[in-house]
Amino acid sequence: MFTYFLFVIPPFLLGLYAQWKVKSSFAAMSKVPARMSGATAARRMLDAGGLQSVGIEQVPGQLSDHYDPRAKVLRLSSDVYNGKSMAALGVACHEAGHAFQDAKHYAPLVIRNLAVPAANFGSGIGATLLVAGAFLAMKPLMWIGVILFSAVVFFQVVNLPVEFDASNRARAHLVEYGLISAQEERYVAKVLNAAALTYVAATLQSIMTLAYYLMILLNRRD
Repeated sequence: MFTYFLFVIPPFLLGLYAQWKVKSSFAAMSKVPARMSGATAARRMLDAGGLQSVGIEQVPGQLSDHYDPRAKVLRLSSDVYNGKSMAALGVACHEAGHAFQDAKHYAPLVIRNLAVPAANFGSGIGATLLVAGAFLAMKPLMWIGVILFSAVVFFQVVNLPVEFDASNRARAHLVEYGLISAQEERYVAKVLNAAALTYVAATLQSIMTLAYYLMILLNRRD
C-alpha cells in the first residue's frame, strides 16, 4: 500500500495544485480588462490567419473550452466567449491556436487525434484487465491491461507539445495582430502557464500509474 501511495499520491497532489492554479489565475486575470471579448479576439486571430471558415460557438460550463477538429469549430464557455479580460483572450486564442495547428497539419496534433480512441479505450479497460488478471492469476491478461493503459501515457506525452504550441501561438498572435500590447502579454501568459501545469500533471500521473502497474507485473511470480 505504501508503494502505491509513493507512485500515485505525488502526481495526484500536483494535479490538485494545478487545478487550483488554473482557477485562481483565471479568476485573477479575469479582473484585468481587455479591449474586446474572447470570442472577438479569437475571430480576429482566425481571420488574420486565413481561417475564416472556422466557426466559434458558445457552450455551457466553466473552462469547458475546446477546439473540435471534426466540425472545425471553437467552442468557448460563456466566461471566455463574452468575457472582456486577459483571461478570456488567453483561453480563446489558445483554442484558436489548435485551429491553426489543424490547418497546418501539425504532426503532434494529427498523432494525438489518432490516439484518442485508443487512449479512451485503454483508460477504461486497462486497469480492469490488470486487476482481473491478478485476481485470476493470468499474467497474459495483466500484460494486455498494461499495454492498453500505455495508450493513455502515449496520448498524454504527445498532448504536451500540442498544448504548449497552441499557447505559444496564442501569445505570439495576440501581440502580432494587435489584439493586445506587448506589455499585456504577461497577463495572458499567467493563465496559459497555469494551464500548462495541468497538462504536465496529467502526463506525470499517467506515467507513474503505468510504472506502478509494471512494477506489480514484473514482481509477480507465475
